[in-house]
Amino acid sequence: MRTITLGTTGIKTPQNAFGALPIQRVDRETAAGLLRKAYEGGMVYFDTARAYTDSEEKMGYAFEGMRDKIYIASKTMARTPEDFWKDLETSLEKLRTDYIDVYQFHCVDQCWVPGDGTGMYECMLKAKEMGKIRHIGVTAHKIQVAIDCVNSGLYETMQFPFSYLASEKEIALVNLCKEKNVGFVCMKGLAGGLINRSEAAMAFLARYDNALPIWGVQKESELDEWLSYMDHTPEMTDEIEAFIRKEHEELSGEFCRGCGYCMPCPKGIQINTCARMSLMLRRAPSKNWLNEHWQKEMKKIEDCINCRQCMSHCPYGLETPELLKKNYEDYRRVLAGEVEV
Repeated sequence: MRTITLGTTGIKTPQNAFGALPIQRVDRETAAGLLRKAYEGGMVYFDTARAYTDSEEKMGYAFEGMRDKIYIASKTMARTPEDFWKDLETSLEKLRTDYIDVYQFHCVDQCWVPGDGTGMYECMLKAKEMGKIRHIGVTAHKIQVAIDCVNSGLYETMQFPFSYLASEKEIALVNLCKEKNVGFVCMKGLAGGLINRSEAAMAFLARYDNALPIWGVQKESELDEWLSYMDHTPEMTDEIEAFIRKEHEELSGEFCRGCGYCMPCPKGIQINTCARMSLMLRRAPSKNWLNEHWQKEMKKIEDCINCRQCMSHCPYGLETPELLKKNYEDYRRVLAGEVEV
């Protein structure tokens, strides 16, 4: 597997990294086992966030005593300097470390710059001066915000959704990062569960020698699959290219990427899952989608007041209320046995 350098950070890592959002769903020992196995298998870059409940705590537990062997990236969703410092100190404590390699503004909706009146970027500079962080990064879901951040020259890494379902604009963002020598970290390399063929996902991302995918890992079987690519990295073939073209055709048009920018809903609808339930039923099949919990969540769509608040926040310009209704109609038909999945 290729080793890449993450922009100007100088961080060298195999093009295969660990996304630690899903470990919040498993117990501490299971999480620690996954993290340590990932390291033993060759992964050295581990991504977490203050917003991922106890993910940082589990990572700190797993890697205590071996801090110099790994790179840790974390994030803050703070929107004020006060919350920034609170988040940073909490992250350092939970991670059992005195520094974070890459500290990122999480899901920004603007490009923070020095002197913009928020004081946010100044916090990053001060934290770096104090040695509490080593590199300044940012994550985004809105393409123009991401472009602005890269062009600003202020951020050493950009984390953005990127998979073989990417549009030309998203591919251009990856190329812009290479041009500007900004490290590009790919989140949602499996499109939030819509992609179910890992070798195709890996072969596509391996085409970009500046892109570092962080795979969300919750099960040992998933980890084993990614680790197997350390020695035998999938290559793009005619068959995989044809498969990806077919995927683009099937997912053309309006579909929810699950980013969550639309949340919260005033009626409590879990929009970022409910608005793509039809796809999840077919592309990530699980009997759990039809259990009592999700039946109740989907039924909340009946309470939609069409306030269109979700639409105003959607970075993909989706007609979200209509998308919710279509998914609910399909869901009810599946439940009734009228449609097979």
